[in-house]
Amino acid sequence: MHYTSNMSIQTTIQIRIEEDLKEKASEVLKDIGLDLSSGIKLFLKEIVASESIPFFPSTVKGKRLLNYEMLKKEVAEAKKSGKRYTSGKEMIDDILSN
Repeated sequence: MHYTSNMSIQTTIQIRIEEDLKEKASEVLKDIGLDLSSGIKLFLKEIVASESIPFFPSTVKGKRLLNYEMLKKEVAEAKKSGKRYTSGKEMIDDILSN
């Protein structure tokens, strides 16, 4: 699937992010000749073109989620047939009872 622009009606997106993140991202994009708005548009176009997130998600400590597809399947299965709890106490009681 390829994204093609047909000069359609434009819309506005508003997001809340940390000021520091906005400033650092703006600097990185400026260094490659883009403003923040253009960088975000580029990101969204890549999502549409690739039909996925254009990078591999990673943990806070920088570890890549190499088995991302397997993880998505496991999460879906857990949601479908896994145990559910109404509180943390209920979960802990269940774990300790086994």
